[in-house]
Amino acid sequence: MLSNSELTQFLISTVALLILAHSCGYAFERLRLPRVIGEICGGLLLGPSALGLLMPDVMAWLLPDDILNAKLLSAVYWLGLILLMFTAGFKVQRDFDAEDYRFVGLLLVGATLIPFSAGWAATHWLDLGGYIGPAGSPLTLSLIFAIAVAVTSIPVISRIFLDLGIIESRFAKIVLAAATLQDVLLWAVLAIATSLAAAQSASPAEVSLAALRTLVFTAAALVLGPPMLRFANRLRINLVFKASRLGYTLVWCFLIVSLAAALEVNVIFGAFVAGIVLGAMPRDAFEDAKEKISSFGLAFFIPMYFAIVGFRIDLPGAFDAALFFGFLLFSTAIEGLCVFVAMKLARCTSLSSWNFAVAMNTRGGPGIVLASVAFDFGLIDERFFVALVLVAIVTSLAAGAWFRYAVAASLPLLDRKA
Repeated sequence: MLSNSELTQFLISTVALLILAHSCGYAFERLRLPRVIGEICGGLLLGPSALGLLMPDVMAWLLPDDILNAKLLSAVYWLGLILLMFTAGFKVQRDFDAEDYRFVGLLLVGATLIPFSAGWAATHWLDLGGYIGPAGSPLTLSLIFAIAVAVTSIPVISRIFLDLGIIESRFAKIVLAAATLQDVLLWAVLAIATSLAAAQSASPAEVSLAALRTLVFTAAALVLGPPMLRFANRLRINLVFKASRLGYTLVWCFLIVSLAAALEVNVIFGAFVAGIVLGAMPRDAFEDAKEKISSFGLAFFIPMYFAIVGFRIDLPGAFDAALFFGFLLFSTAIEGLCVFVAMKLARCTSLSSWNFAVAMNTRGGPGIVLASVAFDFGLIDERFFVALVLVAIVTSLAAGAWFRYAVAASLPLLDRKA
């Protein structure tokens, strides 16, 4: 049970993060920039990068670094991420045709395999040994560098699409499908990299098995989930379904996420898959519940998630300009060019190919998570960590600005040559 002082401290931290998240998000929106990056910047202003430099005592009072408060905020952080992915999942259409599968396949090759290979090769051409962390090696640095070149942010690009009202478009469906498959592959590679830093607890065989579990879980949930949910809906003993559609929807979400966590599958994908399965149900069955979850999530949990991401970023003292600008130019050029060419091969127009290139260059939250995990495991040094975080923010800003302009100008997102 929380004491009165502990509860008060948690509420003060929550209020501070929520005020800055919504205020900065609104300010960024007025500047025609993505709201999600404003929310991240709101948390950054409260953290060691801004308030911690100017008034460290105030920062320590607003968001103290004690274990309990950190755990409570971490729980809010994960709930926000889960609801974001659940919302994105049930807003994604499932009516793929043969042409959509072809798009996703080409996009996966252009956005993942070729950029990953180029990033891997670049570490053998350039001398990056100075950026290896205390537990890293040239091999792990190559893996982290290659992942960072290819990674795409499902949470950030989903939030951009949600804010602009294009999450249900065919373009968004293809981007999110390709990004989901891409991240499954890249997180598996990251697991291999981290296992090399902790070989005593994870063998290559165990890492391969974990990646296989993720793929099997996702496929099984998508195939078996809809009939199982329809069967549960018809049960007379299903009192939760009769009492509250909203409560039942949340139970479904957290049940699938819990199952994913128990199987050591990334909870992000568990929530996303749970949303896709729910989206396959008849619209009149859960439409009101989905709208309420989306509205409340966007008002509280999701802004809190992004604000906490920003709060955890510590920029001062570790900014390497050459590394940052070099990696930004290299990664965006390789990823953008490969995606652009792949979509041109699919007979997309130049504008549509450019749209795909911008979307897949959005690194956002996963880019920051990648940086944090690699840094925590000692695979990279602090300068590389800061560079990856900044690149994630810059590419997300660029993507949000472009798609806001494209929607405002009524530019076609997906168009093909005759």
